[in-house]
Amino acid sequence: MGLRVALVSFRADLFVSLQAGCRAAGHEIVLCAVGRSSRPGGRATAGIGAKVSDVVPVMPTGVDLLLPGDVDGLVNALRGYRVDVVVVCGFSWRVPTIALAAAGLGFINIHASLLPRYRGPAPVQWALRNGDPDIGLTAHWMDERIDTGNVIVQRGGIPLPEYVTFDGLWPMLGPEIERLVADALDRAASGSRGEPQDESQATYAGALEEAYSYIDWSRPARSVHNQVRTFYFGAGIAGPFAELDGRWVRVVRTRLEPGPGVRVQCADEPIWITEAEPAAPPR
Repeated sequence: MGLRVALVSFRADLFVSLQAGCRAAGHEIVLCAVGRSSRPGGRATAGIGAKVSDVVPVMPTGVDLLLPGDVDGLVNALRGYRVDVVVVCGFSWRVPTIALAAAGLGFINIHASLLPRYRGPAPVQWALRNGDPDIGLTAHWMDERIDTGNVIVQRGGIPLPEYVTFDGLWPMLGPEIERLVADALDRAASGSRGEPQDESQATYAGALEEAYSYIDWSRPARSVHNQVRTFYFGAGIAGPFAELDGRWVRVVRTRLEPGPGVRVQCADEPIWITEAEPAAPPR
């Protein structure tokens, strides 16, 4: 007998992937909910009306779509639907231990890193910042802390393009998320509680600091290039800004190989600015 599953996310394409994984594993979707960010101005809060409008057309027939105002509203709804497991992706609420019991088996989170590396809200930004060639996905049981619960299943070696945007990432990850969800639900249905994370290997991917929004040409070229890539993806703050010949610009794209663009010498080698736009000087 299949599990009764609730899905929580904030993007239509993510709901499509979560639904496909759930169906592939033979489980029943009984509820979908759009999760709003707990941070004012967060990605999952901005334009919430448009996001809900995008989500409605991809909802399964006969499945309710909720827009809870906070985690308490979500938990109260779950009890009414007799949910076995909740699968979330792009979920920003910390769920108290007592609330996790609202689903019979618990909450499964889909996180865009190979935990315990890059716990927190910005795993892809930090992978770009550090110049990682690829990223991973983790399905883990949620506990009262952020991204610390037992790992159910992981997928690694997913290539990270030279330039990718936040909106472009999730469709790219869709097939991997689908397979991960199907595998995680199968394991959950068979009673798996996963494996504890190795705390000695844990790192945190928090919001980027404001100072990172300014380019320091005395750093290595590769580091500057990765900084530009991070902001191209979407860093949650404006930037990166740089001063060129006495004027301030926002650097949009760079390259490390010789070619068209403005050549700037960094600590070790030059970098070429291939796209930039005027910017106001810092206050």
